[in-house]
Amino acid sequence: MPNNKSTNRILVGEISGAHGIRGDVLVRAYTEAPEAIASYGPLTDAAGQRSFTLRVVRVTSKGIVARIGGIEDRNAAEPLRGTKLYINRDRLPEPESAEYYYADLIGLRAVASDGSSLGKIVSVQNFGAGDLLELKPSDGTETEFIPFEDRWVPAVDLAAGTIVINRPELTGGDDEDAEDRSEGPEESDVSGKDEVDRS
Repeated sequence: MPNNKSTNRILVGEISGAHGIRGDVLVRAYTEAPEAIASYGPLTDAAGQRSFTLRVVRVTSKGIVARIGGIEDRNAAEPLRGTKLYINRDRLPEPESAEYYYADLIGLRAVASDGSSLGKIVSVQNFGAGDLLELKPSDGTETEFIPFEDRWVPAVDLAAGTIVINRPELTGGDDEDAEDRSEGPEESDVSGKDEVDRS
């Protein structure tokens, strides 16, 4: 997902393939409601050179089936496979309080609670157990993932371009790890943190 602070564009979907013989396409939508992807008006490709107007035909478990203006048959739809679909950031509704678009978080300077620099947020991922911020430490060490929960991320200041992070401490040995696993995963609630899904 691009950093909207430099491009002002947000990835909202991707054409995953042609569907049927009439030129319909299957779209993997990253919007909160998949069918909402067609409500923002024309979408553009990664280069911003080609525009696509979508009309949702139906929503399926694999994505939305959509009709694109000017695409009349499967032969025209096939080359669109893999095309990423973008909109300008200012065409999205402003998120509610304590909600953020992934693209708004990417590029933020990460600081500790005492204001010291930790690094930079380079991506937001979700592997099924909640949103994770990928932190690239300023000391050049490997990136690490921080759970996007109030406990670890107590403050986000988009205007200042900063995000406060309490880094989880990596302590204990194998015995403690085994004990933690036996207790099962701790439930987390990150609902409301994200409006547009992954890139």
